[in-house]
Amino acid sequence: MYSSIPTTGIKEKVISFIWQHMLLLISLYLMTLGVVFCVKSCLGSSVVSSLPFVFSLAGMDGKVPGLTIGGYTIVMNFILVLCQMLILRGRFDPMQLFQLVIGFVFGWLIDVNMMLTSGLHCDTLFSQLIVQAIGCTVMGIGIAFEVRCGSVTMPGEGISIVVSQVVQRPFAKVKIWVDTTLVLLAIVSCYLFFGSWQWNVIGVGTLFAMIYVGLVVKFMTPHLGWFDRLLGYIPGFRRYLFGLARFIYRHGSRSE
Repeated sequence: MYSSIPTTGIKEKVISFIWQHMLLLISLYLMTLGVVFCVKSCLGSSVVSSLPFVFSLAGMDGKVPGLTIGGYTIVMNFILVLCQMLILRGRFDPMQLFQLVIGFVFGWLIDVNMMLTSGLHCDTLFSQLIVQAIGCTVMGIGIAFEVRCGSVTMPGEGISIVVSQVVQRPFAKVKIWVDTTLVLLAIVSCYLFFGSWQWNVIGVGTLFAMIYVGLVVKFMTPHLGWFDRLLGYIPGFRRYLFGLARFIYRHGSRSE
């Protein structure tokens, strides 16, 4: 007779993994909702969406493939992971390929939130400022949650980690370099596709996001003890899932 202890241990690990990534999905949803609010404000998108935003607008004019912001975000994330692989080569951890999944979900959720907020229009400067502030706040909260989940990082953070290891510079400084590079590429793309600076893509809101989002994350971090407890989930939740799984299994066996 086999012992049920190892099986129970495996079940707990599987359920813990699923629960962790359910919370990660919520975190990504909040991040992308913040991104979309910044886009809708027309004061300047966030750093992570600036380059995809330019390409999506160029796609509407037929200058590049007509992908959505989320679609070009997925492409950008795939390129960032590819860059990590090229830099590290044999030292690249295959587990980091999970960044591709995170990057895909992130881009997909951007498009979902763009659809859900299709009726949101900012017709006044006051409404633009409010929507931009809400977007950056929600994005910062989502980032704080995402970091706390402890899963594989987003491709943007992943490339910053890799470069910091190679050039032996602090992550914070390298992250600024990477973000600045993305914004500069977006500016160059504006002139390449439209011949002028697109202030609704890269504007005062972009600069505000670069500063304010970090402040939100810094403020939230010391106050996430409750999220840590939620991440560990309560025994009752574990028993509920086990009971539900047993019920489904037994019901399926009787049907056969």
